[in-house]
Amino acid sequence: MNQFKDFEDFTDEKVEEFYKKIGQNVARLRKKHKLSQMKLSELIGHKSTSLVSGAEIYYRKQHFSLEHLALISYVLNENIEEFFK
Repeated sequence: MNQFKDFEDFTDEKVEEFYKKIGQNVARLRKKHKLSQMKLSELIGHKSTSLVSGAEIYYRKQHFSLEHLALISYVLNENIEEFFK
């Protein structure tokens, strides 16, 4: 029988791993579609690369929101699940 886990086990380190994995997957898919960070930024409505570049490497805890991921999956024509693999 499966046991439920306590939310307290979801440490800050696990949160960081989670956001870093998402950033790595965004970078992987962006490169697969041969897009620069600037081009992807423009496609999701940003004028600079600061969001994409920072969130791809979790710089200063910057990360993609669900809205960002939804937009990126739409413009890349990729399933949003790809970011969480």
